[in-house]
Amino acid sequence: MLASLFGLINVTLVVRRSIWNYPFGLAMVTLYAVVFYRAKLYSDASLQLFFFAIQVYGWVAWSRVRAVAGEVVIGEMSARARIGWAAGTGLAIAVWGGLMHRFTDAAFPWWDAAVAILSVAAQLLMIKRRFESWWVWILVDVLSIGLYAANRLWPTMILYILFLVLAIWGLRQWSRARDVTSQVAV
Repeated sequence: MLASLFGLINVTLVVRRSIWNYPFGLAMVTLYAVVFYRAKLYSDASLQLFFFAIQVYGWVAWSRVRAVAGEVVIGEMSARARIGWAAGTGLAIAVWGGLMHRFTDAAFPWWDAAVAILSVAAQLLMIKRRFESWWVWILVDVLSIGLYAANRLWPTMILYILFLVLAIWGLRQWSRARDVTSQVAV
């Protein structure tokens, strides 16, 4: 429950483009590493280790941008970059899902791999302050709701329903911010 609360605070602050999302994100991923390991969702458990490191990196990166621009500036990917991210993400899901299927007793290895890899892609795009990250988060949330329901992780499933609402809000907010700051170099 505490991890869920920290997650809600974290994402709400991300939507608002506040660098103070990062301390809550660090607490959330630490707690969720334990939750997912116990549920045999090894891809998600491993993902939390990545998220811990990337939260620290993101905190530094967002702080630097805010120091220069006075705010967290939002950007947009080129069509070529979108295709590259989609292809790379699809390949990574296939490889990671195959490894989880073959070498572990993971519950739902392919589904879990898709959630994990898409989460990595979304988080990296978030750190780069690309509004497209919210589209990926929406997909992650939809997939996660089903996965956590199938694993009877009810508080986490409810959290991802709330994350879905926040991701839709984030997409709208960041799209507006991108339109306003489109003249600023990112």
